[in-house]
Amino acid sequence: MNGNEKTGSPAAHPVVNHRMRAMLRAVGAGRGRVSCSSEPDLFIDGLSCGDQFAAHALAHQGLVRAARPGRPGELVPAVLTPAGQALVNPEQRSVA
Repeated sequence: MNGNEKTGSPAAHPVVNHRMRAMLRAVGAGRGRVSCSSEPDLFIDGLSCGDQFAAHALAHQGLVRAARPGRPGELVPAVLTPAGQALVNPEQRSVA
């Protein structure tokens, strides 16, 4: 390590690329649904995302979650968590 690496949990420093940011914007616009699963699949506009690895990463990094509980495998609306909101709308971060 040379001191330039980010340390801490993924939730503290989420790693997202341009594709993942587009997925977050779609969820923020109300166009996303997730499957109720330990590996939630993401659907945008009724279509399965082609990059489910990225979709799983968004969920595991705490950026996207199900809007409500559901049965295993059921598709429910997806919502952004506060951390996901901060990535989509960085100007809306609260100042402490």
